[in-house]
Amino acid sequence: MPASITRISDVCLLVENIERTVDFYVEKLGFRLRRRAEGFADFDGEGVTLAAWELDHINRHTGVSKLRSPRKAHKVCVAVQLDHPADIDRMHGELSARGVPFYGPPENYVWNARCAYFTDPDDTLWELYAWLDGGPGDYRDEQP
Repeated sequence: MPASITRISDVCLLVENIERTVDFYVEKLGFRLRRRAEGFADFDGEGVTLAAWELDHINRHTGVSKLRSPRKAHKVCVAVQLDHPADIDRMHGELSARGVPFYGPPENYVWNARCAYFTDPDDTLWELYAWLDGGPGDYRDEQP
């Protein structure tokens, strides 16, 4: 069977400072560092590998733009599904105690999930979510 573009294996965050990023993901979120090289790191994960590549380094080696987004301009949301809504509150408490900056306390949302949102040092948005009773269902925004 031919390779498929839908078989995502890694998500690589483009970051400004690799040391700061590694410290955040290891010390605050509890990821285990798998590989570390100049301007690059990746972490052990379940299913998809999370990596970080410093913008200046990727630019120097590949020519990819090193243009920075303005602060608070989110370009991606990394979502983590937890098993139970109570896990969201527990994880929020644990991560908040480690200094992870959340937008607010966990809440139940109209798409039938309990969620909490935080950012990493490069303003990458993270979502912790768990489905409420009934699961994802068939939620759609109401049309005018």
